[in-house]
Order: sequence, then structure tokens, then C-alpha cells
Amino acid sequence: MARVGFIGLGNMGGGMAANLAKAGHDVRAFDLSAEALERAGAAGCLPVESAAAAAEGAEAVITMLPAGKHVEQVYEDSVFGAADTGAILIDCSTIDVATARRVADAAAAKGLAAVDAPVSGGIAAAAGGTLTFMVGGDDSAFARAELYLAAMGKAVIHAGGNGAGQASKICNNMLLGATMVATCEALLLAQKLGLDPQTFYDIASVSSGACWSLNTYAPLPGMGPQTPADNGYQGGFAAGLMLKDLRLAMEAAESTHSETPMGARAAELYAKFADAGNVGVDFSGIIRMLDAG
Repeated sequence: MARVGFIGLGNMGGGMAANLAKAGHDVRAFDLSAEALERAGAAGCLPVESAAAAAEGAEAVITMLPAGKHVEQVYEDSVFGAADTGAILIDCSTIDVATARRVADAAAAKGLAAVDAPVSGGIAAAAGGTLTFMVGGDDSAFARAELYLAAMGKAVIHAGGNGAGQASKICNNMLLGATMVATCEALLLAQKLGLDPQTFYDIASVSSGACWSLNTYAPLPGMGPQTPADNGYQGGFAAGLMLKDLRLAMEAAESTHSETPMGARAAELYAKFADAGNVGVDFSGIIRMLDAG
């Protein structure tokens, strides 16, 4: 097995690093949070004192950070100067396409291979090793990254060249945000028309209205598989993160002169929901705002 540097041990990164250690890799982990480092140590990782220490001597360096500015800073200040030229750099953060490509170009200029590999699946999937990775990079870099990503997920898909992973994630989550809003609207309307929610679910989930937001992640408690709705909308995928992804999608739409009216409306609604104190609430909890409105 390989030495892996893992930088960023938040809700997602902590579970991902733990799964790499569980797979037998020598994981050198770093985060600014002492508590996160302690959890990583308990999960079989070796906590280190800096991002550079995590990258030094690693065959793969994985980052899971909040935004593009953090990725660029960590790469420029720590990773590029410490990583061996044979290392594969894997950024699993969700960031804008332009930054992903800029980071990859900077890595190439230093003789390093890099891929962008954002994830889908949420906290439970990160902990359970069932994430989906959408990867941008050339064929050689993808082949090298796939070994490590497979230890953390159920699916690793090569989306295209550098930036393609981020493009896939942004478009996927714009679709998710819009369909969740539409699913909430349909469930609330069905109730107000006198339909039993479970009966409507039984009909729509096997009809043309079937979608992931209804069938797998129903925003009302007590229907379908267990979801955050069954836990007071706690856990899962935070509304603040959905808003971040929708804003990235809107920036991408503006830069490509694309018409995204449904995505734009979803971004507006999630901004309103987050501003009302729901940043950490699961994104399906927007049904409560729609019901109150």
C-alpha cells in the first residue's frame, strides 16, 4: 500500500481519510482543527503538523477544502514545494472550473500530475466509502488517481480533461437543487389537494414523476428510505453547501452565456432558506420554508 497525504479533515474529509487508512494506506493527515486531527488519529491516520508534512514523501496527495481560494493557497504554499515529482495530486473539493484548471496547469509546470475529483454522496457516503467521484484529468493521471479514489467510493468516473470533474459536479448539483424544490412543491400541493402523502409517494415514485429527490431522498418523514427528514432535517447535505454549488453553477452559466432559469430560481430559494438561519440544515428542509410561505 501507499503513503497518502490527506489535507482537510472536515465532515467529508475525515471519513474519506479514515477509509483510506482502513484500506491499508499509510495516511498522513492534516487539518487546522485539533479535534479533527484527533479523530483522524483514532481512525488509523497519522496526524502531522502541517499541510507540507502531509504532502512530503506521499505517493498521492488528496485535498478536501472549502473553496477554490483555499485549494490554490494550500497548493502554492505547501503542496508544490513538498510533493515528490512522482506524486499524483487529487483535489476532491468542490470549486469553480477555472480554478481547477489553473491549479492543474500550475502543477504541470512543476512536473506534477493533478486531477480534480469532486464527490457526490454526502457525509454518510463519505463515512461508508460509497461516494461517487467525477474526475477531470488526462488518462494517465486518472489511472493513477483511481486506485486511491476507489478506496473511498463506489463509483469513479472519468469525466474528461482537467476541470471536467468540477463541471460535472456543478451541473449535477444544479439539477439536484432544482428537482428537490420541485419535489417539495409537488408533495405540499398534493397534501393541500387532500391526497395522503404516502399514497402520492407510492404513485409518483413509480410514475413519470420519479426522481432521486423523491425516491431516495424524500423530503417528508416516514416515506421511502430513511432520510434526514426522518431526523429533523439534520445530517445529510447542508443547505449552505447546496447554495455554494448553485452559486458556482450560476457563475459558470454566466461565463458560458447559458440560460438556466430553473437553476437560478433554485439558487434564490436556497439563499433565502440559508439566510433564515438554515445554513447547517439538510437541503431537503427547504420544504418547511415552502410550506410556511
